Amino acid sequence: MGHRLSKIYTRTGDSGTTGLGDGSRVAKDDLRIAALGDVDELNAIIGVLRAQITESQVIDKANWDKSLSLVQHWLFDLGGEVCIPNYNLLQPVCIEFLEKEIDRMNEDLPMLKEFILPSGSLTCSYAHQARAVCRRAERSLLSVQTRDQNIQTTALQLLNRLSDWLFVASRALQRAEGGQEVLWQKNINEII
Repeated sequence: MGHRLSKIYTRTGDSGTTGLGDGSRVAKDDLRIAALGDVDELNAIIGVLRAQITESQVIDKANWDKSLSLVQHWLFDLGGEVCIPNYNLLQPVCIEFLEKEIDRMNEDLPMLKEFILPSGSLTCSYAHQARAVCRRAERSLLSVQTRDQNIQTTALQLLNRLSDWLFVASRALQRAEGGQEVLWQKNINEII
């Protein structure tokens, strides 16, 4: 494989445009570029979550690292699909994997009776932050799909399922670290 990024700066974006993978140029505030940015931010926060898990003394690092590594690779593939209109890299196996993992993690979790606040341990909180960024990336991608009609179904499914996976992961991580979810309290103003 040759050198893909032998020159980092090209000056071609100085005028406010950027190149897509198909060679076309679009404005840097184009919906497709916004979606790419959101997917990139999601991948970065997943990296932070992976690093936090690596630092943990109580979490089964190997399984989490494997899952998060797969997610990061799929997000990179998703970025390729967004960057190259009508290109297909993602396969349904990624959706199947996330669904199986959600089911597996949910087996050991109690039923929810209230909403959960995005809080808890640092690891759990990073999972919540990743979930929120994932939902934004999903909305951005849907905007591109609505306008261009050339986003693959698997791409939207991946982000939808990944946000669910991250929610369940936040619960599982909180429990692995010996904590409980921080529940929303109805009528909190009556307590104070």
